Amino acid sequence: MDGVKMRSDLLVKNILFFFLCWMCAVNVARPDDAQPEVGGTPARARIVIVENSRATVAFEPDAEVVQDMMNRGIQKVTGKSNVKAAWRSLVSPKDVVGLKVYSGPGPNSGTRPAVVEAVVQDLLKAGIPASNIIVWDKRLVDLRLAGFSYLADRYHIRLAGSADAGYDAKVFYQNPVPGNLSAGDLEFDQDRATTGSKSYVSKLLTQSITKIITIAPLLNHNMAGICGNLYGLAMGSVDNTQRFLDSPDRLATAVPEIYAMSPLSDHVVLSITDALIGQYQGEQMSLLHYSTELNQIWLSRDPVALDVWGVRELDNERQAAKMDSFGDNPKLYQNAGELELGVPDLSKIRLDVVR
Repeated sequence: MDGVKMRSDLLVKNILFFFLCWMCAVNVARPDDAQPEVGGTPARARIVIVENSRATVAFEPDAEVVQDMMNRGIQKVTGKSNVKAAWRSLVSPKDVVGLKVYSGPGPNSGTRPAVVEAVVQDLLKAGIPASNIIVWDKRLVDLRLAGFSYLADRYHIRLAGSADAGYDAKVFYQNPVPGNLSAGDLEFDQDRATTGSKSYVSKLLTQSITKIITIAPLLNHNMAGICGNLYGLAMGSVDNTQRFLDSPDRLATAVPEIYAMSPLSDHVVLSITDALIGQYQGEQMSLLHYSTELNQIWLSRDPVALDVWGVRELDNERQAAKMDSFGDNPKLYQNAGELELGVPDLSKIRLDVVR
């Protein structure tokens, strides 16, 4: 009888021991576990940087090397074991996938067609129909001048301009600062109004595209700091934007608030920075003598982290060239953080470098 009681006591102690161990495992996070949150925003962002010194030669991308970099980067950022599974974790064959580029500065300083081509090839291999892939920017003419017609011809995908598609009268961003309307703006075309306080969202986003991948160049902007993922998508998606481009403060308010609109931010599945070349001076002009071959592609689910890291990199390049830094507009990225679009704090960004 005593032996039975001893075994029973031992069983109870073992159960209590394992229960306490389980409670500790639940309540004490390991260093690699999910990071804590601050005000609803993840306290840590992650950027995957893929680097290959052979990615460019005399500022010209090597398409095969760039393709390999994209393949490795997408697997790393998604944690999938192959390229198809990686992209299928973000988009499906039923989606209309919009690749938002920044084409105004041309093929050398804007988003490079070679980087976009790498994404297009991967999407096609992942089973996304060519007819469901749209490379877009604000104006179709800029896309053609930047060399994207080659992708449309070769892969039978679509090119589109958000302004050319027209604007949705039911979906708009309202800001008390009035803007001088011009041809192409919805209210100007409909009512011949001269000023307006609304910026209407393109029908391309409200009626066609279901998933957005932004691909922005590492290119300076004199008021936003960088022609990045936030600025490019926000200013490329709506009309009546000139009123924001005259003031860093207005831009710092408008860009995050427009990006946060449902037709934009709710559909972004991945942000990419084309850092093959970093141009730290010139903005819309292609100035390769103010550029550095970094031979990198950056990928993240956090557009704010990507952009603040880009601003930092461009500042470093200017310092190396013994030039003054200006126009970084930290308020824009702080506002984006407050809207929970991402993490603007450099100290909370984790880099995963793939070489």
